[in-house]
Amino acid sequence: MIYNTIFAKSFSRYEQKKLRYGAFVGFLLIVLSLCTVFKPYLVPTHDLNLKLSIGADTKMLMVNDTGGSLKIAKDIVTEILVESTSNSQRMIEDERLVPKNPVNNATRISPEIAKVEDNATRTLINETSISPTKAEETRKVEQEQQPQCVSEARTEYCQTRGDIRVHGNSSSVYVVPQKTNSLAENMSWIIRPYARKTDAFAMSSVRKWSIKASNQVPQCTKNHSIPAVIFSTAGYTGNHFHEFSDIIIPLFLTCKQFNGQVQLIITDKIPWWIPKHQAFLKKLSKYEIMDIDKDDEVHCFPKVIVGLKRYHKELSIDPQKYSYSIKDFRDFLRDSYSLKRVNAIKIRDIDNQIKKPKLLILSRKRSRAFTNINQIAKMAKGLGFKVIVMEAGQNMWSIANVVNSCDVLMGVHGAGLTNILFLPENAIFIQVVPYGGTQVDWLATNDFAKPSEDMNIKYLEYKIKLEESTLIQQYPLDHMIIKDPSLIVKQGWEAFRSVYFDKQNVKLDVNRFRPTLQRALELLHQ
Repeated sequence: MIYNTIFAKSFSRYEQKKLRYGAFVGFLLIVLSLCTVFKPYLVPTHDLNLKLSIGADTKMLMVNDTGGSLKIAKDIVTEILVESTSNSQRMIEDERLVPKNPVNNATRISPEIAKVEDNATRTLINETSISPTKAEETRKVEQEQQPQCVSEARTEYCQTRGDIRVHGNSSSVYVVPQKTNSLAENMSWIIRPYARKTDAFAMSSVRKWSIKASNQVPQCTKNHSIPAVIFSTAGYTGNHFHEFSDIIIPLFLTCKQFNGQVQLIITDKIPWWIPKHQAFLKKLSKYEIMDIDKDDEVHCFPKVIVGLKRYHKELSIDPQKYSYSIKDFRDFLRDSYSLKRVNAIKIRDIDNQIKKPKLLILSRKRSRAFTNINQIAKMAKGLGFKVIVMEAGQNMWSIANVVNSCDVLMGVHGAGLTNILFLPENAIFIQVVPYGGTQVDWLATNDFAKPSEDMNIKYLEYKIKLEESTLIQQYPLDHMIIKDPSLIVKQGWEAFRSVYFDKQNVKLDVNRFRPTLQRALELLHQ
């Protein structure tokens, strides 16, 4: 009442009426302002389609959107006033109170969460301002420009695309990010480009190459319009088996896709290796191989692969994982060396004429050699074979053509058996397994027996007895080397190899071996 009295005395009736109109207009302005301020809270949450992860300790109040926009604004104002007068009266989220379908609810959240929502909204707006097709193309370009580095069971390799610069003297590959690329600068990867990564001894001699993503790169001094592949000829190069399993087959897997339009770049170059495999390398690439290690030029390519793809099994290719099979590789070898025979002979042809099959006995000189090779050859001739005795050497043209001309190949377990790759289809492969227990058996199975199955080659195995090994001439029968080879395995690979592979030769029991050759003849009749 006291306020009404003061109010009546201070203003005339006309002025009071005027003041009421002014107050009403002011109230409308305040309501309008509040609606404007709290407009973001009135947008339905499903329009933004945002998912915010909120911690369990976040305090929030769920407000049902059943009374329209003005009701929400009014409720929010009321809540703000309540919070400003009593900080102790807050409603903490309890998942038992959260509706099962929160789409139809508006949420008021803490300033930190509001900030996240604001950022997410801006991101959403920016993304939707670009057409979906253009945004997808941009992401695809960015992904292609980023180095794709792969680590598998036996190998590591990096694929790069875009502005790629190779500097051999520093063993560096520079990847220049494009303006649209979000690739962080100064990212780098280290690769030893030899496909036997788990073998520490082999990898210790392989040069490290760095792949660096940076805008600070040397200028190009030589430009190339074709892709490049960098690989090492270190490791176990010099061992015929490893040359194929670790380099030749991985090179085929990595480079065949380019149909000759690829630059091969060698690091850790071994001078004799290129001439040895020249026929294969010329078929794989139409360009002269580049020796990169001492090259101070900066070579620029549109694409560079550092390292080689490789299936983890020896002398094998998984056709389900790659675009090629071991048959494709053998066809490629046949073309590389101009090999004539695709299939082994059938002893009895369509005219019922009997043909003599050709047997190749692979000889060795230093170890695991046949000490009675003349007896073996005489016995084989008596069964109806034409016999060739030959040692696998460095002349790939010669060995490839001789092997391809034969129908049966036999030899003691060793790198020379890798030449089964040149045998025609349906040929017979006989592996003579030396004495050495389960370790030697495992190597014979995984290095040659299993790989031959995918080559469409018929496999036979002959395990020698202790009496056929020259080890009994070097050690007494009660020696651990004779009694239990597994004890030597525990001493390490070098100790095992030095005994069972380096000190052992084979005197084949021709009478015991005869049924194996007879079985080979039977298979050639089929």
